[in-house]
Amino acid sequence: MDSTARLLIFLAGSLTLFLLKFLHKYWWIPFKIQRALSLQGIKGPPYEFIHGNNKASTRFRYEALSKPMASLTHNIVPRVIPQIHSWINTYGDDDLHNMNPAVIASVETMLEKWKGREGEEIEVFNEFRLLTSEVISRTAFGSNYLEGKKIFDMLTKLAILVSRNYFKTPIPGISKIWKTADEIESEKLANGIHDCVMEMVKRREKKVETGEADGFGNDFLGLLINAYRDSDEKNRFSIEDLVDECKTFYFAGQETTNSLLAWTILVLAIHTKWQEKTRQEVFEVFGDQNPNSEGIAKLKIMNMVVNETLRLYSPVAAVIRQIKKEVRLGKLVLPANLEILIPIIALHHDPQLWGDDVHLFKPERFVEGIASATKYNSAAFIPFSMGPRSCVGMSFATTETKVALSMILQRYAFTLSPTYVHAPFPVITLQPQHGIQVMLHPL
Repeated sequence: MDSTARLLIFLAGSLTLFLLKFLHKYWWIPFKIQRALSLQGIKGPPYEFIHGNNKASTRFRYEALSKPMASLTHNIVPRVIPQIHSWINTYGDDDLHNMNPAVIASVETMLEKWKGREGEEIEVFNEFRLLTSEVISRTAFGSNYLEGKKIFDMLTKLAILVSRNYFKTPIPGISKIWKTADEIESEKLANGIHDCVMEMVKRREKKVETGEADGFGNDFLGLLINAYRDSDEKNRFSIEDLVDECKTFYFAGQETTNSLLAWTILVLAIHTKWQEKTRQEVFEVFGDQNPNSEGIAKLKIMNMVVNETLRLYSPVAAVIRQIKKEVRLGKLVLPANLEILIPIIALHHDPQLWGDDVHLFKPERFVEGIASATKYNSAAFIPFSMGPRSCVGMSFATTETKVALSMILQRYAFTLSPTYVHAPFPVITLQPQHGIQVMLHPL
């Protein structure tokens, strides 16, 4: 082989290597990053080959700086970082923006049913259970109420069995020889939930296979299926992971909202002055129109009421964390495999943290925000836990509660029924043992 041929082979090889490196950097890596974020529900402006978002950023910046601000205002974000301002409004909390229509439609259905019961007693905890199961079915799984109800009923029964046997000490290996009636029923329910989830998954997969849909969807179930089918084994979900995530989101997304909404109605039914303050704010922000995402963020009084309800009636009374390796906590040395119970509701009712009026309903504690209310002790108020293991449904639950509460306050005043019996008890979440009965008074 002569020198010319060797040179051509070298140049061809060099060019091929250059192209591969070029495509890897400017196409494969951005694509992989964007897909990884998309699977977690994080959206943003689409990547442009080579340029990324630089051309769009330059265009935003040129338009913003081409003229002075129209008025003397401290709202300088749209001018200083115009592209970020635009993308936050377009993509920020996109999942929560998309859930509002489904929440509103479900609440309207519930309120339409209430019209025939005006002036009567109504048990709101069960009403809200139906509402929140409908919302989570629509927004996260694209399924109907009946399908969601089937799963919720099984999850509720399973939660009762778990709670009933929580403090019983299992004997290692005995369940392989002999099972209690509760263990047999628990396995039956778990298998039933698994089958229901897989039916939803198979329907999504079939639509893609037949060309009826070009993807598995952007809701929670769609993201899980994408993870289940990930080409990278390291990132791929097992079928057990998928089903477990569905169970957690179904139950946590529904039960926490149900609990929060019901206890908020209770405290407002007792403290009617705060009910009226909250109603006035809702009318000031929305008038008689349905709530929207922008308005929900402006509800300061409602936010104070919701936070105080979360303090007094935390949906989750306690959480357990297991220590994987020996760790020092202050002056203590905690050994591996130790389980620590964090009593959320006890922290929220601790007079050393909140003062002697700790058991009183005082939303004004939060008038200057959570940090001020807790005297900058972040662990004093943890209704959804904290840190990397905090509840993924926190924003979902509080937003749904505020939307539903706004729509109820626009139509009804409510007072506590004399038949109400105060008996909070924990079944995974904090529930009223005998329901919450209120009297509806149309405005």
